[in-house]
Amino acid sequence: MSRIPILYWPRKTKSDTEYQTARRVINSAAGLMPEVITDELDIQQIFNERSGIVIYYPVFYGSTGWWGELLGGDAVVTDKLIISPECQLMVIESGKMVHHKRSAEHQLFAAEIYPTSGFFKKMSSEIATVTDMLATDAGTILALFSGHDKNKFVNILESTGNSYLGCIGRY
Repeated sequence: MSRIPILYWPRKTKSDTEYQTARRVINSAAGLMPEVITDELDIQQIFNERSGIVIYYPVFYGSTGWWGELLGGDAVVTDKLIISPECQLMVIESGKMVHHKRSAEHQLFAAEIYPTSGFFKKMSSEIATVTDMLATDAGTILALFSGHDKNKFVNILESTGNSYLGCIGRY
């Protein structure tokens, strides 16, 4: 069964070269032109209503927090496609449909951290790198990390008094 591609595009599509490129890249990867959603997207709702779909979610340079709605849900990032230096597409699938084949892949870890030098001294780029951070009113940071070894990542977090929130996918 072929997976149905859906491109979420929150920007205007007319005369947008990144949008056109995204559609071509998805067509090449999926073998079908994607259905396009330009309104608000509720990822969990669309996975509950439709089966056999893959959502292509653009992350533009400088955007933050795109991954927040994946926490606690059944949607996972399974791949990343580079469209331009300004845009990459995160490939999001239902966790029920995902079968991880690779072992040396990047994993996306979410954590709530206290912004202390001790944490940043212990966390090396060999364990994980920060890909996005959001400050909270409580003085903590919700952060998205990319890394290979969940156990090492969680050990560093716990040894510095921080909290692991979960893995939202791998690519």
